[in-house]
Amino acid sequence: MLIAIIVIVGLSLLILGHEAGHFFAAKMFGLKVDEFGFGFPPRIAAKKIGDTEYSLNWLPFGGFVRISGERGEFAVIDGEEGAPVSPVADPKRLFYSQPAWKKSIIVLAGVITNFILGWLFISIVLMVGVPQTLVIAGTQPGSPAAAAGIQSGDIVRGYTDSQSFIDFINGNKGTPVTVSVVRNNKDLSFTVTPRTVTAPNEGAIGVELQQGGAARENVFVALRDGFVDAAIVSWLTIKAFGDLVRQIFVHASIPADVVGPVGIFSLAEETGHIGLTYLLQFIGIISLNLMVVNLIPFPALDGGRFVMVLIEKVKKTPLSFNVEAWVNGIGFGLLLLLMLLLTIRDVHGLL
Repeated sequence: MLIAIIVIVGLSLLILGHEAGHFFAAKMFGLKVDEFGFGFPPRIAAKKIGDTEYSLNWLPFGGFVRISGERGEFAVIDGEEGAPVSPVADPKRLFYSQPAWKKSIIVLAGVITNFILGWLFISIVLMVGVPQTLVIAGTQPGSPAAAAGIQSGDIVRGYTDSQSFIDFINGNKGTPVTVSVVRNNKDLSFTVTPRTVTAPNEGAIGVELQQGGAARENVFVALRDGFVDAAIVSWLTIKAFGDLVRQIFVHASIPADVVGPVGIFSLAEETGHIGLTYLLQFIGIISLNLMVVNLIPFPALDGGRFVMVLIEKVKKTPLSFNVEAWVNGIGFGLLLLLMLLLTIRDVHGLL
């Protein structure tokens, strides 16, 4: 239960941090922010400080920010149908009246915050150090391990390095031994009889092993290495999304290793049971994933909004508010549909 609470709080902080990036960037340029919400409605309480209303809401999954002149009600202002209504008398404090460079900073502030959060989470893990673990990276078909039921991703209990486990297995060839693992937060034990005769690259029980963990680093080294690791994870995530897009449009299918919100929560909870540092590292990686996803030039995402700002800059005239609303609405609907399909698949996989 405690791990689940930590996961919810951690993932919520990533979303809240993303919205806080937009919030502080807008405030920095003197724009009017109508509301900053902690969680999502229905509302519990709200307090107005200055010209911004800060609300506390029942659904504790992140938050949201409403910047004047960005979205909301629509009406006819100065003869232009679709311009957003705002009680602000000074149009210089509205989002839509800002120059392109200010809009760009406000739009991209969320993804920048996600990168910073990912970098900090990974750096904290490097400062603390990661406990040593031994993970089954794969099993060979037809091997004693596969026949016993050992699977890729199982965490071997009682061993932190591969050589000691290999020595134990090789010292008991032909004799049934018990291998204890952790899988999906459950302790499991399997009886395996190591082979007495093995072929090249076969192994006595037929498993691939991977060691996890890292020694502590001082603050400055951890921040440096954390930044490098965050950049590498971001690049690998970009490549992975490129493969995902090709898979969707070429094969009209979603890869099995792509998960939705339920799958992410399940993976995070499972990681938390391995150790808190692994959970912090996982949350940092999720933050970097959120950054990459939001940078995709798709309507309703920050990347799509940034593209619209660039189009306005090239056109030298604002986009129609109605067109922008329709494009973002359709994009948001498609994203919800994708999340729904992934959630259905995640839930089905848990049953």
